[in-house]
Amino acid sequence: MTTLEIFFWVIALALLYVYVGYPCLIWAWAAVSPRPSRRSRIEPRVSVLIVVHNEAARIARRLENLLSLDYPRDRLEVLVGSDGCTDRTAEIARAYEPGGVTVVAFERRRGKSAVLKDLVAKARGEVLVLADARQRFEGGVVRALVAPFADPKVGAVSGELILTHDRGRDAVGRGVGLYWRYEKFIRRHESRVDSTVGATGAVYAIRRELFETIPDDTLLDDVLLPLRVSRRGYRVLFEPMARAYDRAPTSTAEEFARKVRTLAGNFQLLARERWVLSPVENRLWLQTVSHKGLRLLLPLLHLGFFIASASLSLAGEPFFDGLLAAQVVFYGAAIAGYARRNAPGRRSPLLSVPYTICVLNAATFVGLLRFVTGQQHATWEHAMRPSARPPQGSHADASGGASEPPRTPNDASRIEGMSGASSSAQSR
Repeated sequence: MTTLEIFFWVIALALLYVYVGYPCLIWAWAAVSPRPSRRSRIEPRVSVLIVVHNEAARIARRLENLLSLDYPRDRLEVLVGSDGCTDRTAEIARAYEPGGVTVVAFERRRGKSAVLKDLVAKARGEVLVLADARQRFEGGVVRALVAPFADPKVGAVSGELILTHDRGRDAVGRGVGLYWRYEKFIRRHESRVDSTVGATGAVYAIRRELFETIPDDTLLDDVLLPLRVSRRGYRVLFEPMARAYDRAPTSTAEEFARKVRTLAGNFQLLARERWVLSPVENRLWLQTVSHKGLRLLLPLLHLGFFIASASLSLAGEPFFDGLLAAQVVFYGAAIAGYARRNAPGRRSPLLSVPYTICVLNAATFVGLLRFVTGQQHATWEHAMRPSARPPQGSHADASGGASEPPRTPNDASRIEGMSGASSSAQSR
């Protein structure tokens, strides 16, 4: 076997492991040696923390959603950190203070991690629930998140983000939906084995005493904080009954920008937290390397696979002719997916999946450049799009994401009374 053939097979096996091998491994591991955890209907004091920047169009609806959750009102508080907002976000949110909302406004924009640190200092809850402004929670999300904390070995719990779709969505929207289901499959089985690597940023909980101050410029608090929890010997579980809803990206540009930030955060994490790459210091070493580390190499692996296949095909190896042709078809399908990204009708996964894979790999490359050059900042600009509408029959807020007029204190008081009645009914 030539050096080029060895190079080819090493890359081929690496690609196969990242995409198929590790998911199969973690599934088999969970089937053979699951690690159960104890759950119970407990009601610790909970603080929901939201960091917002210029969310005047959504903050009222989001707070109504949180104040309607199925959890005792005297055991639940909501803290909103206004991160240098220049619109009426803080003013609108303050109208809900009689209903149990605390608004902390910061004049200078600093980023989520910096504001979280200050919100935690003011929080009274035993359990901290971290959330975002755009998503919507099902009514039972807090109960589902806190139930695993009945097990003293559990330090953090990640909920499940469910993506909803519009019919006319960009081709990447369908591909991202399939990718997210694939991702949740991995997290669910990692949790059954021991702990999931990271959490879902839109809906996760952590014991207050385990919350650690992290650098203000941290890009991925939802990965760093859970990893530090696991480092202290606790488990990080995935709880599929703690559901939040969001819309899938409606354009390639939107998903690309989000993914670039996420991947730049992964590069930042591995560069700063060197211990996660040590099998001695990190008991989740295999999961971290397989789930986070090797994915950052995918652009290079794809490129090397194509070059090696082409070189061996030119050398007269018939087997590699077929592999090269298959890759040409794959990238051709990705180009077709791009060309038809705005076309009406359903998106075929034969086009949307290759297109999405190529978008994600391009985002990895750009994320690396952003991290190396220091161009990815802790603050970020969100894309304004409608909030997700939970399925009918769920306990979550089922309204759309359109802008609302500002609430008055009287409106907030009326909402408080309605929410209180709902809680009383649940108690009975």
